[in-house]
Amino acid sequence: MQPTHAEVARTLAAGHLPATAHIACRPGPLPVRHVTDGQGRVLLLSPRDGALAAGLRPAPDTDDTALVLDISDVPPVAGGPSLGRVWVAGWATLLTGEDVRQAALDYADTDPASDLLDVGATQVIHRMDVAEVRYERNAVLVDVDPDDFAAANPDPLHTIEFDLIADLADHHVEEMAGYVRRRLGPAARPGDQPRVVRLDRYGFVVRIGVRLARLSFPRPVADRHDLAHLLHPVLCNRCAHRDEAA
Repeated sequence: MQPTHAEVARTLAAGHLPATAHIACRPGPLPVRHVTDGQGRVLLLSPRDGALAAGLRPAPDTDDTALVLDISDVPPVAGGPSLGRVWVAGWATLLTGEDVRQAALDYADTDPASDLLDVGATQVIHRMDVAEVRYERNAVLVDVDPDDFAAANPDPLHTIEFDLIADLADHHVEEMAGYVRRRLGPAARPGDQPRVVRLDRYGFVVRIGVRLARLSFPRPVADRHDLAHLLHPVLCNRCAHRDEAA
């Protein structure tokens, strides 16, 4: 069990990774601050007098501007595989009035940036209606349906992935190593020291020397609390010994 292309693309585009914007007929690329709202639309926050706002100014007789966002994954720890790269293309419109007030609230749900207090004064928000999504990983490029992208949910563990992996590395090395060896069975080699390098709602990736292995959870997890509940039998020595004896 693992995330779909739409889920990974939505996770990468959620707003927690650096992004650059390629604007039609404009020099660039430009760094951009963004989030994706609950309907799968991208919100762009920028200074009113900045390069991004200038670049997104519509041509005469139009009210929007075409652009492409380019977002690459940053693995949380050394040795972790990248989730890949996503390109989100569409048309951006400057929001005003009630639309921009609602967009600021939607933006704050993902990133409560202090600059949102200045929206309408020194800051502006553009909304990008997504027309095309392309996802690439390991030199394989796939098209993601924009409706699937909009319907997908970002991974709830992505923003805390580093903290979770660090906690496992600091406090549960032996428990996790034993669990991984049991799961791998004959594939585990003597002397292997498994190390968790990626974690998502569906499972985790472990590095064993030069090899990588993905181990799935019995079900997707909803949040950090749910993950702790699911891993409790693994991380509790007494429970693990009881399970082995059974």
